[in-house]
Amino acid sequence: MDFKAILESSYRELLRNYLEESSETALYQGQRFSRKSIEHRVSPEEIISIHRKVLKELFPGIPNKILSSFDFLIEFMMDYGLAYQEHQSLREQQFEMKSELEIAASIQENLLETPIPEINDLDIGAISIPAKKMNGDYFRFIQDKQKIGIAIADVIGKGIPAAFCMSMIKYGMDSLSKSSKHPREVLENLNGVVEKNVNLGMFITMFYGTYDTDHHSFTYSSAGHEQGFYYNAAEGSFEDLVTKGLVLGVKQDVTYEEYQKQVEPGDMIVLLSDGVTESRIDGELIERFVITELIWEYRNLPAQEMVTKIYSFFEKIQNFDMRDDFTLIILKRRV
Repeated sequence: MDFKAILESSYRELLRNYLEESSETALYQGQRFSRKSIEHRVSPEEIISIHRKVLKELFPGIPNKILSSFDFLIEFMMDYGLAYQEHQSLREQQFEMKSELEIAASIQENLLETPIPEINDLDIGAISIPAKKMNGDYFRFIQDKQKIGIAIADVIGKGIPAAFCMSMIKYGMDSLSKSSKHPREVLENLNGVVEKNVNLGMFITMFYGTYDTDHHSFTYSSAGHEQGFYYNAAEGSFEDLVTKGLVLGVKQDVTYEEYQKQVEPGDMIVLLSDGVTESRIDGELIERFVITELIWEYRNLPAQEMVTKIYSFFEKIQNFDMRDDFTLIILKRRV
């Protein structure tokens, strides 16, 4: 006797026992029966068909309408089974993608990691938190004998494509940092790299500056990047860092202007991405003075503690749901 015949006979006995006794034992036996059916690849539709046949045998007078309802149930279960298989397949794909994305995010984090320089006369704090798994912001410190290079960039876009662009900027910086000393040269060279290698419609804003630790001067250039702030300690006032320049990747042979600030004791340079300035309070974009008020409030703290507290503030006002990558760097000349 093949399994289908055994299955039908066993099911008839199980159903009869359950209908007569309604016992837990009958249900337990039914569970064992289900596992055996799965092992022999018996489909749910076949079980329903057997159930219909057994009901007709056990209750010869059962109305045809009730029996016909099982035909409907078979069709329904066939469609349900296909939809369930598709759902399970999609879940497996999502799990696989999530796992791969977590690995990619970890690799990117290690790849873009940059140590914060320790300078006697300069206190530096930096924080960069992605809105999603992958970071579309980039920052890096390049320390030379008497100068520190500071780069901060932001891809106009999010997710994996933005993250790959940041990786390209990182390698571009690696190849240029030793040969290019002036900020405008760094941006001009990187613009050529981005223009040749990034798809149309994806652009990168970038700010690059060098801090002279001997003379305490800050020279910088910008490629369409968010304006930072300069804090004048003697006057207790803030001003926007003047920045002009086309975003990277729009066209070849772009030239960038250079600017310079003399940094006095207590003065601060604040660099950021638009994830800071485009944060929202009650659905409205924050005003820039909110940022400067926070910097003023925390001005006497170490720079790293300042950036951490400012990030915590923005995280709370947005209900811990950051919509954009958040990068903030503060350079404070020690008194």
